[in-house]
Amino acid sequence: MLTLYHGSTSVCSQKVRVGLAELGLSYDSVVLDLQRGDQFDPDYRKLNPSAVVPTLVDDGLVVVESSLILDYLDRKMGAGQLSPKGDVAEVTTAHWMLRTLDIHAAINTLSFSTVARDRIRAKKTSEQIAQDLERMPDPVSRLKRLSLLEGGLDSVHVTQALLILHRAFTDMQAALEAHDWMMGAAFSKVDVALIAYVDRLDRLGFSGLWLTEFPAIDGWLRAMQSRQSYATGIAAFADPVASETLRQSGAHYWLDLEERWLKLP
Repeated sequence: MLTLYHGSTSVCSQKVRVGLAELGLSYDSVVLDLQRGDQFDPDYRKLNPSAVVPTLVDDGLVVVESSLILDYLDRKMGAGQLSPKGDVAEVTTAHWMLRTLDIHAAINTLSFSTVARDRIRAKKTSEQIAQDLERMPDPVSRLKRLSLLEGGLDSVHVTQALLILHRAFTDMQAALEAHDWMMGAAFSKVDVALIAYVDRLDRLGFSGLWLTEFPAIDGWLRAMQSRQSYATGIAAFADPVASETLRQSGAHYWLDLEERWLKLP
């Protein structure tokens, strides 16, 4: 039996849950409260020393990193149904799966420089924030989080995030102008791997990042949101009131973010 340790609104957890739904796989669910700090529990860190989610356990085998989990599930239990065949398709798929590491970092940056920053600073004292940062095992991630919480959209990480997203959206637009799905006519794990990130930007009220320059992305997003796997893996874990609060909070940042987006080289 599969056991998935995950966070309800974690984008990486969302993409694995969408993959599980697409493959029709059942699993034992262990939801961690990330705001409470469940990911730092010593027992969980034995499974995932990086103290992040998700983590998949399959008969004692521990699999971490969401893209790796997707690939593992599709190969072992999905007969490769989400994996395009042929040299070009396989290389392109692998490249997109690698790129999600940078895309995830970009989404993390835009979240913690805006809405998450406001939430944390409103609920916690400087001392509590410092204690939370000290619990993060990766010193580089710790310094990045500090930069975002202190500088907001003025953090150097924001420009890097926008550059990463612009390159990704440029390539997504080219792919989706030619076909309905990222890898062609057939739905694939690349679509699964990207949906949670684009959906998070949409939920933050940042869809203006693609609506004008990369309109094919919006059609793809709506098609993804209409799939049962989205309902099961993302929508089912989203609190409607919290989702509306997220969008309203993000709207306060849009004009500033748009100005920075339009100034990219």
